[in-house]
Amino acid sequence: MDIDSIRAFFMWCTILNVALLLLSSLMCICAGDWVYRIHSKWFSVSRETFNVAMYSFIGLYKILVIVFILIPYMALLIVG
Repeated sequence: MDIDSIRAFFMWCTILNVALLLLSSLMCICAGDWVYRIHSKWFSVSRETFNVAMYSFIGLYKILVIVFILIPYMALLIVG
């Protein structure tokens, strides 16, 4: 595997993960009540607990994307 293939891999991983992160954030912002109703049918959870869980999930996902996907991609751009 050459560095161009790895760089292309991380580029597409970055694009797809950022798109998924934006979609998740927009779903919670624009359709938060709908998402809560779906999840409250499956789990007995209060709205406040749901909000904290979603905020934590999106925050953790953002950190993981930055640390494990975006930063390696940027490093490959600098090296190559």
